[in-house]
Amino acid sequence: GPRHEILNMKGIAIVGYGYWGPKLARNFIQDGSFGRVVICDEDPARLRRAKRENPGADSAASFAGVLANPDIEAVALATPVATHHPLALAALKAGKHVLVEKPLATRSSDAGQLLRAAKAGRRVLMVDHTFVYHPAVQRIRALIKSGELGRLNYIDSTRINLGLFQHDVNVLWDLAVHDISIVNLFTAERPQVVQAIGSSHSPGPLASIGILTLRYASGLFVHINCSWVSPVKIRHMLIGGDRKMVVYDDLNANEPVKIYDSGVVARTDEERNRLMFEYRAGDVYSPKIAPKEALSNLVADFAASIRDGRAPVSDGRFGADAVRILEAAERSVGKGGAEIKLKWN
Repeated sequence: GPRHEILNMKGIAIVGYGYWGPKLARNFIQDGSFGRVVICDEDPARLRRAKRENPGADSAASFAGVLANPDIEAVALATPVATHHPLALAALKAGKHVLVEKPLATRSSDAGQLLRAAKAGRRVLMVDHTFVYHPAVQRIRALIKSGELGRLNYIDSTRINLGLFQHDVNVLWDLAVHDISIVNLFTAERPQVVQAIGSSHSPGPLASIGILTLRYASGLFVHINCSWVSPVKIRHMLIGGDRKMVVYDDLNANEPVKIYDSGVVARTDEERNRLMFEYRAGDVYSPKIAPKEALSNLVADFAASIRDGRAPVSDGRFGADAVRILEAAERSVGKGGAEIKLKWN
């Protein structure tokens, strides 16, 4: 049966053993769906560290060698952003399934090329938008889908910390990418208008503060505030429906999700007038969220999508949508916050 086939899955190579590679390696080893885990890095010191930290894994010094190896059926790329597109393209062309660290690419045209290559080779292309697999985010998505929140009116997100300044991407590509992926999970709708402003307060020219607004045909309004130069760390999201509202605080380990009543929806003028005079504090409850690691959910989805021949949640198309929105945000920043209109087919 299918259980038996899981054990027959071939190897996966984790490419790049810097900040994210070790987390991927640990989760792929724990998951066990792939017959073997190979860690590839062209830096000998990093490869030695990889061997020391993962005695259960094999190692490889060359990416070309990984691509030429028929026993490796999938690669997970945890390399610098600029390399995502060329390395993923080479892997897809070599017949490998690909999991790539976010963002999928830095340009829509590159993302589109990867989608076409995956389709042509009938390979899984997945993007590591980890928050999409976070149990708290998945619970909120279920609440939205069930209709419990009612129609989505607004999403307001703050993601700030005293920074790990990136040298290759600005704060929108580094931080807002998380919020965009979460919003893209919460609604199938995509924004018609993107506006963003950014400013640099750090060593180097890259924007370290970014404010992004997304407007949708349904009236949904999304506001994202991200920064590397805050003295405190905040990861806070408000999701406002016309029936209920959710507060998602990623740093609150005990109660990350709180659900509030939005109050009674007035049906008549008389009722509305009466409600104006009755200040109403709604009930609040906090659902229990399993403490399972998001990355283990993601790894399981990648393995299952290869095994069952189905698209994972954060597939190539999902990743490409995030790239389009970020690309539009970057254009808007360059034009002083101008509205950038997007058409989605």
